[in-house]
Amino acid sequence: MTDANDGRGARDAGERGGRTDERDGRTCDGGSPTIRNGTERDLLAVLRVLEGAMLDVGANQIRQRTESEEVLVAERDGRVVGALVRDGDHVEAIAVHPDRRGTGIGRTLVEAALDETGRLTAAFREEVRPFYERLGFDVEERDERLWGERIE
Repeated sequence: MTDANDGRGARDAGERGGRTDERDGRTCDGGSPTIRNGTERDLLAVLRVLEGAMLDVGANQIRQRTESEEVLVAERDGRVVGALVRDGDHVEAIAVHPDRRGTGIGRTLVEAALDETGRLTAAFREEVRPFYERLGFDVEERDERLWGERIE
């Protein structure tokens, strides 16, 4: 597991063309978030972001995924503003702070997870279908839910 300030495991827009501070991996342009592995210290912040999106993911589940490095957080100005929780290549939850929605943070989290896994799947409600389709997921209906898959 990586520490938020040690630069190992941190990904940001610098890998996609933004400017990065080499000392700690944080972006300097103020616009793009740093994407990094979540840590135990992020647990409460991740829960808050997920609860803000009305997603039902428990603390024990997030703790377990954090230990296996399957939680990504988007951090801007030292605050967790988004999170993606996965089990292997399956997205269990993804959410962005309400004040930051529509700014590309969700897309950045998905792209970072794809970089790690090469493939992502997700089961989701109809109201978030446009999000997954915009990100290139192939979507189909399965057992009265929607299922999406994207292969890098």
